[in-house]
Amino acid sequence: MTLFSGALTGRETPISTSETHAVSGAPLHPPFPEGHGVIVVGMGCFWGVEQLFWELPGVFVTAAGYAGGQTPNPTYEETCTGRTGHAETVQVVYDPAVFGIGTLLKTFWENHDPTQGNRQGNDIGPHYRSLILTTTEAQRAAAEQSAAAFQASLEQAGRGDVTTEIRPLEYFYYAEGYHQQYLAKNPGGYCGLKGTGVSCPVA
Repeated sequence: MTLFSGALTGRETPISTSETHAVSGAPLHPPFPEGHGVIVVGMGCFWGVEQLFWELPGVFVTAAGYAGGQTPNPTYEETCTGRTGHAETVQVVYDPAVFGIGTLLKTFWENHDPTQGNRQGNDIGPHYRSLILTTTEAQRAAAEQSAAAFQASLEQAGRGDVTTEIRPLEYFYYAEGYHQQYLAKNPGGYCGLKGTGVSCPVA
């Protein structure tokens, strides 16, 4: 875990958020259906990332939130200061029988630029960094293997090194209700997703 000096204190009580998904009506909070996988990804601004995943077959529910840092139950404003250690992330709950981890990881790598460190395009700061937070050892192994495979493809294309953090999920803090399914509520809203144009060779 990356340690951030001067991390904000945060709070014991979770901030207010939505209870159900604005598009599918599925519950945002556990318990989730038995046998479903849970993984958390950071690819820059979480608005477009969440829409990317909720539109895919086999995804049960998505939620925008904060993860990867130290501050408990942070707000959006606190996360944007860079002093919580968190990234803007999306929790993806999926049915492995329909949407396998390989497809999920291919979607992750091909829809942002994981070589930029603490930024995605014009969005700059540690809260925009690339991140995969896993909930099983199998997920972690698959993520690391896919990172190596994508790195090889990036090198062939003359691109830089992958800076994505891959580690077990500690806590996922739900973002405020107005961030949940933001682009469904605000059609035409900002989406910062932009891939490298390099294909990820993951089954």
